[in-house]
Amino acid sequence: MNATNDVRVAVIYYSATGTTHEMAKAAADGAEKAGAQTRLRRVPELAPQEAVESNEDWAKHLDRVADEVEEVSLDDLEWADAVLFGTPTRFGNVAAQLKQFMDTTGGLWQAGKLTNKVFGGFVTTGTEHGGHESTLLALFNSIYHWGGIVVTPGYTEEDQFVQGNPYGGSHTSQNGEVPPDEKALGSTALTARRVVDVARALKRADA
Repeated sequence: MNATNDVRVAVIYYSATGTTHEMAKAAADGAEKAGAQTRLRRVPELAPQEAVESNEDWAKHLDRVADEVEEVSLDDLEWADAVLFGTPTRFGNVAAQLKQFMDTTGGLWQAGKLTNKVFGGFVTTGTEHGGHESTLLALFNSIYHWGGIVVTPGYTEEDQFVQGNPYGGSHTSQNGEVPPDEKALGSTALTARRVVDVARALKRADA
């Protein structure tokens, strides 16, 4: 592996109680181990304060990451050669907080600044069959419109036949009771490594 820091990767995610946050850290770590420069960024919380405070884990996580992880800006998206988006599923779809950020990218899209960037994704759900694959497929819809290049983990390593999701890293938290295990973190890191490898190949082809 040629760790030359020639690829810039933004890991952009939303997490309420911290599960997707742990997956995001695994994505950033996987990208760094593949030789990329990385930015770990969280999207702003949109939920009203009373909703956040009604869930102790939610409030604690938001307080903890306030100074730990910077909020995302459009500059992070423009800076990156490759992007990994992370989201919990909401009724089989992308969380509103992440989607709201994606909906602000019209200027970049219109200027062609999202075209040919490389993208991957990871997702968490509260229950089994809670929308892993449908959420990732919904996430990718925006990327297709941008002219981005979607890269998935596929079944490219033996562990993927156990983890079982070829679309991206995923984890079932059992409503927050179960933190991401090695299978989920490993699949997310694999997704990141493949994203970096493809972005690097594209950069070299354009050189």
